[in-house]
Amino acid sequence: MDTCKNKSYYREDKLPHIWCPGCAHGIVMHALVNAIENIGLNKDDVCVVSGIGCSSRAPGYLDFNTLHTTHGRALAFATGIKMAKPGMKVIALGGDGDFTAIGGNHLIHAARRNIDIAAIIFNNNIYGMTGGQFSPTTPVGDYATTTPTGNIDPNFDIAKLVEGAGASYVARGTAYHFDALVKLFENAINHKGFSLVEAVSTCPTSYGRKNKGFKGNPAAMLKYMRDNTVPVAAVAKLPKEKVEGKLVIGEFKNEQRPEYTEEYQKIIDKVRGV
Repeated sequence: MDTCKNKSYYREDKLPHIWCPGCAHGIVMHALVNAIENIGLNKDDVCVVSGIGCSSRAPGYLDFNTLHTTHGRALAFATGIKMAKPGMKVIALGGDGDFTAIGGNHLIHAARRNIDIAAIIFNNNIYGMTGGQFSPTTPVGDYATTTPTGNIDPNFDIAKLVEGAGASYVARGTAYHFDALVKLFENAINHKGFSLVEAVSTCPTSYGRKNKGFKGNPAAMLKYMRDNTVPVAAVAKLPKEKVEGKLVIGEFKNEQRPEYTEEYQKIIDKVRGV
């Protein structure tokens, strides 16, 4: 029995999606749709923007105002939309490569400005669409087409990166913890200011095939998420050895500070003598 309540949020003529079997991007996309439905947003009041990559295919399946832009530039386009339409809910989707490599400059400055955009990073630790190259989040020692003997680059902690850059809402969830991920998306969309949710996803095709064992197949990847995550609220209560090597999930930052489009409007009003 089909229990999906939110078919109207999808472009059904574009389905089924093209993501590989076992890819968790569809789970993350559906969590976003559930969050938008739970909030009760009108479709015409939402704009979803993406760049290039596997995750950036999502706007093609979503029946909102959508924009599929160039590689790494989703937040630049999203900023333009938010400045032109401050009342619109703008959501930017992208992958770990799209947002933290070629788009890293836009990410840190959107966070610094605290512009009211909800950024969602589908983090599968790899460039999945373009051949399986290692990304800024590929763990040290892991294999990719461009690191056949193992990655030696230290990987970004995306949450710490954007928190340090000034984002006023920062969180991390996983595709396995679906209900919790929906709630994080709701909080990010409702938050006034730059919000980022790192959604840990899976890539069994480009990443899993290169890294056997617990990362070698979709089921193993999801089980790894289940068994190797720690809620942020529990970190302070646990001994260091129980946290070391684990993925911390939950809300890391939630504060209110001046939002960019509102501050910009004050400048316009001042110049006009309002």
